[in-house]
Amino acid sequence: MSMMRILVIIYLYQLVCVSALINSAMIPAHSGRTVAAKKILARGTQVVSCSESDAADISAEAASSPFNAIVSASVGDTSSSLSSSSSPSFFSARPSGDELDKRIIALAIPAIVNFAIVPLVGAVDTMFVGRMKNALALAGQGAANQVFSSTFWIISFLPSVVTPLIAQAVGSGDQSAIQDRVGESVFLGTLMGIIGCTLLLTVPHKALAMVLPSGTPALEYAAPYLAVRALTFVPAILSTVGFAVFRGSMDVVTPLKISLLSNIVNIILDPLLIFNANMGVAGAAAATCVSELVGFCLYVLALLKKQLMRWSKVFKMPSFASLKPILVGGVGVQLRAVALNIAFLAVTRTTQALDDTGTAAAAHAITLQLWQLGGVFLLAMSTVASIVVPSEVAKSKKAGAKGAMVYKNGKFAADRMLIWGGILGVSLGLVQLLCLPLLIVFSPLKEIQEAARLPSIIGAVLQVINGVVFIGEGIQTGNQAFTSLALTTGIATSGMLLSLKHFGDSLPGVWGSFAVFNGIRLLGVLRHHFLTGPFSAFQLRKADNDANVNNIFYS
Repeated sequence: MSMMRILVIIYLYQLVCVSALINSAMIPAHSGRTVAAKKILARGTQVVSCSESDAADISAEAASSPFNAIVSASVGDTSSSLSSSSSPSFFSARPSGDELDKRIIALAIPAIVNFAIVPLVGAVDTMFVGRMKNALALAGQGAANQVFSSTFWIISFLPSVVTPLIAQAVGSGDQSAIQDRVGESVFLGTLMGIIGCTLLLTVPHKALAMVLPSGTPALEYAAPYLAVRALTFVPAILSTVGFAVFRGSMDVVTPLKISLLSNIVNIILDPLLIFNANMGVAGAAAATCVSELVGFCLYVLALLKKQLMRWSKVFKMPSFASLKPILVGGVGVQLRAVALNIAFLAVTRTTQALDDTGTAAAAHAITLQLWQLGGVFLLAMSTVASIVVPSEVAKSKKAGAKGAMVYKNGKFAADRMLIWGGILGVSLGLVQLLCLPLLIVFSPLKEIQEAARLPSIIGAVLQVINGVVFIGEGIQTGNQAFTSLALTTGIATSGMLLSLKHFGDSLPGVWGSFAVFNGIRLLGVLRHHFLTGPFSAFQLRKADNDANVNNIFYS
């Protein structure tokens, strides 16, 4: 009962914060635009304003923009030749089936299918292991998979950093620069993969100790699973590099084809190795390893065919200067990954310690699979946001826009993406509630099905928050706000650990702690979008004032 009260308080607090932040976004962006100009006028500087014909041309262009202009020219305004009008309301960017929506959908559909493949295959793995009718096997596989995933994503910072670097090279039309970036990424990926593989193979029990208490019966199943999965750490990490390269070049179809083919191999091999070969949980790991090797080979062939990679540059030792952009960007990404995985590992360890039978841990693994199936839609949209929003800003800069006009299309696209996030979050929550009868598919054991029911309901409610959080963090990634992302995630992790300490003695309490975690991340997203980021009213006013000063001095 106390946990439900806390959840209600959290949601009410978030509603108040969202309302206040959105209201702040509706403050006219031009309210402080003439301050700099007035100060300069006081010093006797002559101001050149735009003519009536120029203003008419600019206003006509703004009116015809499919993104709705945030800024327009004012006739006779002595503050700037490119002055701002009032910002449209946040909800004026709601989906309308325009060109922006068509572009978002065109990028999102292949990305959604691509991201959906991994958790779908993971769900198949869970289903086959669950068919062993052994709760400890399911709990052990879930724990080992979390350790592998956490280790993998802490080490693998490359995709988030490589994608924009490849996009820049593609935009400049420099094929040699693309090949250089790919060669550097493969070098770093191989090095990181060897480190990860060595860690998991040499100290597997220490790695598993992060989530499994000493002497836990599930350890018997977790250790062999982790040992087998570690064997393909290098090809797995290089596959993510290939995915990032194609995404940076705006090719979302090739990775989709590769994922489909490689994961079909996994689905075919699962029952053969788990049951026919009598390998048990290790068979599920072996099937995944073969799938990762197939994916790696397909990525290499595709990169060579499209001339995005050259063997001579892959085997060439890159200089530190060339690696510096990747390493610098990787620091913020890695700090955030560490914070995220501390949270996920803490949750896994807490659920593993709830009972010795493995029932709670098995129920958590099933709930997490259902939750992640919905999350792939949001993760795909997050990726779209990280591409669309900065590209709109770049187009405005290339067109010679000044002041707040640089960010008008980017802000509109970001607002649109956040609204889509809210719509998708509500929709996915409802779908997850409708999928509750599917719990029987994952395990025939009644006690596991009952234990997973309430956490699955909580997870469905949390999808509403996830919708805005995932896409908002995609916008931050597009803005390269890696430091603020890492800071917010660190605070959210601290809040989750504190909640687990007080309420982590039950599975609903653990999932209630997810509400604290994602609630704090939600506030971080809204703070960036409405208060501190480049699309906030304050930053738009600042951009206008800076443009005013430059126009006055260089007119």
